[in-house]
Amino acid sequence: MKNRIALRIDELDCAEEVVQLRDLLDETAGITQLDFDVVNRRMYVTIETDGPSESEIIERIARIGMHATPAADRPSAETRQTDTSWKQHARLLLTVVAGFAVIAAFVVHAIMTGELTAPLHSDLASPESVPPLPARVLYSLSIVLGFWFVVPKAWMSLTQLRADMNLLMCVAVAGALLLSQWLEAAMVTFLFQVSLLLEHWSMDRARHAVNSLLKSSPETARHIAPGNDHPHERPVEEVDVGDRIAIHPGDRIPLDGIVRTGESEVDQSPITGESIHVAKSIGSEVFAGTINGSSSLEVEVTHKAGDTTIDRIIHLVQEAQATRAPAEQWVERFARYYTPAMMLLAILVAIVPPLLMQGTWTTWFYNSLVLLVIACPCALVISTPVSVVSALTAAAHEGVLVKGSKYLEVVAQIKVIALDKTGTLTQGQPVVQSVTPLNEHSRAELLVRAAAMESQSTHPIAKAILDYAESEGVRASAAAEYRLLTGRGAEAEVAGRKYWIGSRRLMHERMPDEDLAHTHGEELEGAGHSVVVIGSPDHVCGLISLADTVRDESVVALREMKRLGIRHTVMLTGDNNETARAIAELVGVDDYFAECLPEDKVRQIERLRGAYGSVAMIGDGVNDSPAMAAANVGIAMGTIGSDAAIETADIALMSDDLSKVSWLVRLARRTLRTIKQNIAFALGLKILFVVLSAVGMASLWLAIAADTGASLLVVFNGMRLLRNR
Repeated sequence: MKNRIALRIDELDCAEEVVQLRDLLDETAGITQLDFDVVNRRMYVTIETDGPSESEIIERIARIGMHATPAADRPSAETRQTDTSWKQHARLLLTVVAGFAVIAAFVVHAIMTGELTAPLHSDLASPESVPPLPARVLYSLSIVLGFWFVVPKAWMSLTQLRADMNLLMCVAVAGALLLSQWLEAAMVTFLFQVSLLLEHWSMDRARHAVNSLLKSSPETARHIAPGNDHPHERPVEEVDVGDRIAIHPGDRIPLDGIVRTGESEVDQSPITGESIHVAKSIGSEVFAGTINGSSSLEVEVTHKAGDTTIDRIIHLVQEAQATRAPAEQWVERFARYYTPAMMLLAILVAIVPPLLMQGTWTTWFYNSLVLLVIACPCALVISTPVSVVSALTAAAHEGVLVKGSKYLEVVAQIKVIALDKTGTLTQGQPVVQSVTPLNEHSRAELLVRAAAMESQSTHPIAKAILDYAESEGVRASAAAEYRLLTGRGAEAEVAGRKYWIGSRRLMHERMPDEDLAHTHGEELEGAGHSVVVIGSPDHVCGLISLADTVRDESVVALREMKRLGIRHTVMLTGDNNETARAIAELVGVDDYFAECLPEDKVRQIERLRGAYGSVAMIGDGVNDSPAMAAANVGIAMGTIGSDAAIETADIALMSDDLSKVSWLVRLARRTLRTIKQNIAFALGLKILFVVLSAVGMASLWLAIAADTGASLLVVFNGMRLLRNR
């Protein structure tokens, strides 16, 4: 048996700490999996029964200078607010003071030497030309403040014999001081601290974006106590399933529930991304975090706080952020070997030219320091997680729940989309299409008899006929002596006369010679309709045809998929071939397969994967889950309030909007493009400065300024995805 524990780690700020923790725990017996949520500073450890205890893991983490504490698997709003600790404010304060200290040192240096440009004219060949003592004190103050949080991490890396960017910076600054490059040492320290500050700021921005999901659910509810008509405020944690709460106009609904009193319209955009308000009446489901319209509602609670739909969404978004996309895994592996390789290259730059080309030792030592500075992998390391977190958060706000960052990359590469018919391309509910009276009966007579008999049934077709009759103004009392004919229909008395209602199979039994009725019924079924026949002992009274209606957005959504370059679209359905063909022609899919059992759908998905590669399967529930599991990525439609569908699919569309699939494909491709841009830019800049430092055309402060600028650019480039709404 396995156990999963959550630990909050205060020092978990970027990929460097992730690498350290993986190096520490990956090979530990009994630990089967490590997941990291850098946004919320959490590490999730999956442990075998005989594995280390939580306290033992915390103790091991403490040995490398990190502080771990047990944490809730789902951070609360209060926990998230306290994540901005004194360290974050201290980091900003120290950076600002370090910056002012550099400026003050520059001014003092210039005044005491009587030359404004004196701080810029250090002679590498004359290390004795050092700044005046007051300037050196100010430079030293700036370096100490700038490296306040860096030196402990560098020391940790040194004791573990593992080079990281903190150690790189410390070596570079120490070397600059050995060469009496006080201004450059201070500038490198300050700009590196600015770079780290940007990294922390980007993660805080991501925390804020995810936190906005959590804040969409109120912390209190207007509880209605039994026997008391006046509601009073109570924390949502104290409201139980079955309790009733009052929702006033304009309120955010605090808990999932069912409307027991009142009618209103509810804005469900915080969960589904839909802009159109949804009508709610007695018996309708409402969800925590959504916004009530202009009328009051009384709601019976169905899920406690922590188990509502919005809570499940937040939990899955956090888990998605804890997983690593393939691009992120590549960057992590690359950084593991890149940093030591750059340190080795810097050593070679420092000693080879003076030995083989009679170069100046101080000049080439300086060039090696420049190489160390530009080797700092800040921009490279941060390039992927910022983009991924921004995309996942933007998708969640749009009502698209992606359960892992790896699925973004899969969606970006989709070649084929397979779709279930009922509930995905269609509404999933039969609707009356035509009413055909025969043998001198009127349309109204036919509807009266059908409604009277169907009022005794709970079948979806019966409900569709009753709804249609009501819309036509037909009022019919229940039939007498109702008798169900299993698998065929029913018979009863209406206004004192016997009638029957059922399928064409029943018509064949009762009226085999009604050629006109049989011919018309065949034509309707050939067009994809279901046919209900109403008859008497003497003849067929008429036919009512029903069909599942195509969603308004299905045709447009499939057309948009084609425009995006999806090579093939396939409809998989359990319906008969005639119905499948009619719907396929109407919506415009490339191919269809009818009368599919769940195992048939799986076989079709496997065939498509073999023929095309990456396949997405879109379904509307648990019955499509085998096919969704067989596909590269499974997408569930309209899963708001459905626990099983949310858990089954890799991606959940919280609304019944098929157009969100095209939106998601565009987001995924833009995310992948952004990640590639960030990686290419960060690596390209480093290659450029490696060449410049090798030929002696780069300086320390210019290298760190370029690296800081690169960090800033990849952060903002990644965070542009938050606006992809």
